[in-house]
Amino acid sequence: MKGYSIKELPERSAIARVKEADVSMKDSVNIAHYLRGKPLTMAKEILEGVIRKTHPVPYFRYLDSVSHRKGKVGPGRYPVRAAKAFQDLVNNVEANAEFKSLDTDNLKIVHIAASKGRMVKKYTPKAYGRAGANFKDLINLEIVVKEESE
Repeated sequence: MKGYSIKELPERSAIARVKEADVSMKDSVNIAHYLRGKPLTMAKEILEGVIRKTHPVPYFRYLDSVSHRKGKVGPGRYPVRAAKAFQDLVNNVEANAEFKSLDTDNLKIVHIAASKGRMVKKYTPKAYGRAGANFKDLINLEIVVKEESE
């Protein structure tokens, strides 16, 4: 399992990974923290709500000037671009679980992580022979789901 941060896989589980997604690291960390431990069906509903901007993601880190949202959410945002990347990840792991003949209605997220990938370095030419840096961090996303017994 080269590239995954989890060492051992549980029995009756499925994994998936998205490499080098062009999303915000701060948004990805907060979405991963919010989805960890939830059933896969609930995670799909949450991500659809974030994309529609009806369900905010509560932020636990990187809170500087993050406004509170309606309800009992606290500080949160609607990171649509990162939610679309996580939606692809969740759909991939569901397809992998179905291929391994797991019951997709009883899947629970046991591990989900967002980590830094490679950095794309670009330079913008400026006046008097100078150059301005335009660096972009890409993000790696990974998920492990486990089939829960009824």
